[in-house]
Amino acid sequence: MKDLIELQKKIAPEIIDILDKRYSILRNIYYNQPIGRRALANSLDLGERVIRTEVGVLKEQGLLDIETNGMNVTEEGKTVIEELKDYIHGLKGLNSLEKKIKEMLNIDKVYIVPGDLEEDILTFRDMGKTASNLIKQVTKDGYIVGITGGTTMAQMAEEMTFEKTKKDITVVPARGGLGKELETQSNNIAAKIAKKLGGNYRLLQVPDNVGIEALKALMTVNEVKEVLEIIQNMNILVFGIGRADVMAERRELQQDKIKEIKRSGAVAEAFGHYFNTNGDIVLETSTIGLSLEDFKKIGTVIGVAGGKDKAEAIIAVCKLHKNLTLVIDEAAARKILTLYKNATI
Repeated sequence: MKDLIELQKKIAPEIIDILDKRYSILRNIYYNQPIGRRALANSLDLGERVIRTEVGVLKEQGLLDIETNGMNVTEEGKTVIEELKDYIHGLKGLNSLEKKIKEMLNIDKVYIVPGDLEEDILTFRDMGKTASNLIKQVTKDGYIVGITGGTTMAQMAEEMTFEKTKKDITVVPARGGLGKELETQSNNIAAKIAKKLGGNYRLLQVPDNVGIEALKALMTVNEVKEVLEIIQNMNILVFGIGRADVMAERRELQQDKIKEIKRSGAVAEAFGHYFNTNGDIVLETSTIGLSLEDFKKIGTVIGVAGGKDKAEAIIAVCKLHKNLTLVIDEAAARKILTLYKNATI
């Protein structure tokens, strides 16, 4: 595949450009269907004349249907999108980049989604789809799957398709609730994923950022104790990676604590702990759910994050678990590469 791509770049580079453009058009229509030509042109920042020409070609090939309410991707078009993914991946040199990031971070696997989620919402959706497909691949009969909250995990649940081939799957929130948005709560995400996997779910109906005395009281409640026991026995954990400063604000920590976190060089937060780029703990807070020690014992761990500003947080978290599988976007991957090359960590 690599040799073929290099050959095509030398002999017929225009073919590569056309292919990339038509793939982007198909992908954009698929995620936004039904969509009109003008809206598509604005989304891709292309002229309407260009869109009209390219859409005509794709329709001729049986990849698009054009109705009065807009354009839709046909079943054949969906197949083409899936089959082109690996080619586009190779075209952007992401196979070799995945290998480099894997070796740099010394982790198990790396999956890189093309693009930058900060600039393209479809990259964010692709990242969610990649992570959701990965869950379905690694989940086995009788498994307990743990899920954290956040916008990335919510998108992953949204992108997951229904599959009920596994038996006795249980999905649980790995942590207590955080924030005010229902859609991004770990309980809500766990329930949605369980339904799509045809499994069961248990809820942890407690806030994550509780005081020590409240935490002790909650640990005596039977329902909470039962869920915590399930959490400690999970087979798979899927979690979003958060920046230290952002998570400190979300957890509504006192200002002196937030200042301490920033002053100490913390770049990542996970399971109530704040870490620097070396993976050292610089601050610990009282939370409920999966502990850092429990995290290190889980066999299959999948971290999902995107965007250049998450690069340092990703580096820090990867030092906590050698068997970690990482799903990131191209922007985060290239920033990580730059940080290593500049020897700033």
